[in-house]
Amino acid sequence: MRRSRTAAHFCDHHVLEMLMPAPGPTTNAPPVNGIPPGRPFSWRFVTPLFVGSALNPINSSLIATALVPIAHGLGVSIGRTAALVTALYLASAIAQPTAGKAAEVFGPRRVFLAGIGLVIVGGLMGGAAHSLPTLLISRVLLGLGTSCAYPTAMLLIRRRAEDAGLDKPPGGVLGGLQIAGIATASLGLPLGGVLVAVLGWRSVFFINVPVALVALVTTLAWVPPDSRPDSPPDSPSDSRPDRSRRARDVAAGLDVIGIAGFAAAMIALLLFLFALPDARWYLLAISAVLWIALVLWELRARTPFLDLRLLAGNRALTSTYLRYGLVLFCAYVVLYGVTQWAQSVRGLSETEAGLLLLPMTLVSGLVISLVSRRNRVRGPVVAAALACLIGSAGVLLLSASGWIGWVVVVTLVFGVAMGTSGAGNQIALYDHAPAEQLGTASGLLRTFGYLGSIAASATTGIVFRIRVSDPGMHLIAWIMVGVGVVLVLTTLADRTLRTRPAP
Repeated sequence: MRRSRTAAHFCDHHVLEMLMPAPGPTTNAPPVNGIPPGRPFSWRFVTPLFVGSALNPINSSLIATALVPIAHGLGVSIGRTAALVTALYLASAIAQPTAGKAAEVFGPRRVFLAGIGLVIVGGLMGGAAHSLPTLLISRVLLGLGTSCAYPTAMLLIRRRAEDAGLDKPPGGVLGGLQIAGIATASLGLPLGGVLVAVLGWRSVFFINVPVALVALVTTLAWVPPDSRPDSPPDSPSDSRPDRSRRARDVAAGLDVIGIAGFAAAMIALLLFLFALPDARWYLLAISAVLWIALVLWELRARTPFLDLRLLAGNRALTSTYLRYGLVLFCAYVVLYGVTQWAQSVRGLSETEAGLLLLPMTLVSGLVISLVSRRNRVRGPVVAAALACLIGSAGVLLLSASGWIGWVVVVTLVFGVAMGTSGAGNQIALYDHAPAEQLGTASGLLRTFGYLGSIAASATTGIVFRIRVSDPGMHLIAWIMVGVGVVLVLTTLADRTLRTRPAP
């Protein structure tokens, strides 16, 4: 199956070795902390992390080409199947930082494996489903499970570097993780089209099972077990608690109330955005009240889920989140808006429109691989901002009578934007997030990315509410240009990009 080949691509050690720096000289010295000398980030260690991290972005777009067949197969309206997209976005936006927090408490490998288990259950449930509610539960499980991979992988990589005596991992390691976690998003459209055409809509659920099993087996074989749970019973600096802590101590370390408040506030906000262009203001009001209550709680919490004082005082980290969300807003307008325009105005099929987006994936992956090796921040994020502005201006040139190849040019530019943004902002996150809070911080980066993508979906929904047209596409392009200008100006003015924290 094509999907299996895609997953196998990440498992091919020759490809993975290309992302790694050249190994040091061969030595017969025994392993230190379970790490082979000179090879702390071998292809065996990173393979399950890359495979697991690819599942979330691919699943986010994989379902798109299956919605119509699902509606026909289950005898429901096509409009109702849109909830399958919403379900994964909601679950992922909430679960990413939650999984990171849980990894800080219980250990990243444990949470990573738990997530893989949820993916297997979700894939089997969805593939065997005979009702829409069952499919919705499946998508929620897939969202929760796949969201465990990236934040736990970041924590595993950081600990591996510390155990190996490195200030930070090789750039190729973080770059490979970014390729798996972001650049693969647009693969879901053409891949889903092939799967549905050849094997039917159930295959977009079942395909998760063999890939998750690969991640499960390789994690058990090649990723060392967590030494012990590592969350603070009393303070963030106490990062190695005893296993025998009582349930309420674990709940305090996790900040269960903070997580629940974050989930409730985020659900209300996302439901408001998903409902647009029908403005359900009561949802926005509920969200605002919940956010205020969450802030008041987190300022008093012993080990807050969202360390608001950290975010307020760490301008470099908050700037990283905002930059990342704005870039993904523009990129996902291309994924959503340009795809709809190509189908409705230019008459392309879903598969053809999806194939037009493949250059974005290929270019972003190549750019991440090249840029991440240098562990730079300012140059890549400035390049991402400029590419967003240039690409947004390029969308203004799309028209029903224009050259269709211009769509490919636009996607190439946004491939550069996604690649440079992914590489630069991930290094910035690694540099500026406190080591003991890297799991939660990594999850929040993804949450901001989801907010950007959901805002992009809402924007295209509002503009294309009546019909998809050239004027509507150009209006969206002007919105993108405005975002691009803001992104360029704020990036160039950000003084935190001119200095790097001392190792």
